Amino acid sequence: MSEFVERCLPGVGSLRAALDSLGYLADDGLVTALFLALRLPQPLLLEGEAGVGKTEAAKAVAGILGSPLIRLQCYDGLDAAEALYEWNYPRQLLGIRLAEARHEQLSEADLFSEDYLLRRPVLAALTHPGPAPAVLLIDEIDRADDDFEAFLLEVLAEAAVTIPEIGTIRATVPPIVVLTSNRTRDLHDALKRRCLYHWIDYPDTERLVEIVRRRVPGTSRDLAVAVAAAVRRLRTLELQKAPGIAETIDWISALNLLGVPRLDADVARSTLGSLLKYREDQELARERGLDWLVADRQP
Repeated sequence: MSEFVERCLPGVGSLRAALDSLGYLADDGLVTALFLALRLPQPLLLEGEAGVGKTEAAKAVAGILGSPLIRLQCYDGLDAAEALYEWNYPRQLLGIRLAEARHEQLSEADLFSEDYLLRRPVLAALTHPGPAPAVLLIDEIDRADDDFEAFLLEVLAEAAVTIPEIGTIRATVPPIVVLTSNRTRDLHDALKRRCLYHWIDYPDTERLVEIVRRRVPGTSRDLAVAVAAAVRRLRTLELQKAPGIAETIDWISALNLLGVPRLDADVARSTLGSLLKYREDQELARERGLDWLVADRQP
């Protein structure tokens, strides 16, 4: 465990206060999971619907520690080279030509040294010098394939990676690792065993109101309540992509920019694109009725 982290965050309460100061509101379960991930330390797997604040949790942790947030965005076909390292081939070629011009001999070890290594996110996090550990965000791990999960096992278990030309590189200051998943597929048990786990649920109306007012300063409580209630209603429909916290913040921001004092059917109709990003979802909302969407009653 990093002494730096222990000094910064002596208890769960200190972490909750620090998150709150950054405008990130988390429930007791998430605060505890983040605290354990920081202090054990152990990788933390956060699952939940898109837009509920998984990525923002990692950003908040980096902000609290004053550490760099090193983000690896996963996608289908991502391989270890793109996540870990690559050799700087143009620089190697230049080194060969300079050696030839000087009539010098270059060995393989000269060409495959750390001077020619391009550090990608995983290696950059492992070699971060500290004193605060880097925060390595492996975002949407469910989009990567099985081979990439297998590659991560050494990183998660040992805070180390093996580069054939150099050997094993171990972190002097192990990074804080946060993995996120939208659960588009099941992850392997071997990966989950190495992680703490927390499911981030969509917040209730009151918490959502508090979140959006923190994230969009100057928002009136009445408007925030009306928007939160409308979003909760929309989430009861069979949408292709139910709006999350991020989309709710986008909608509030748009309404504030337009100077809208209260939410009504006409306003909702003209700004629905800030909230629903599929044409089919917008049509479904209109079919259900925008008067229903902005009704004064609670959903």
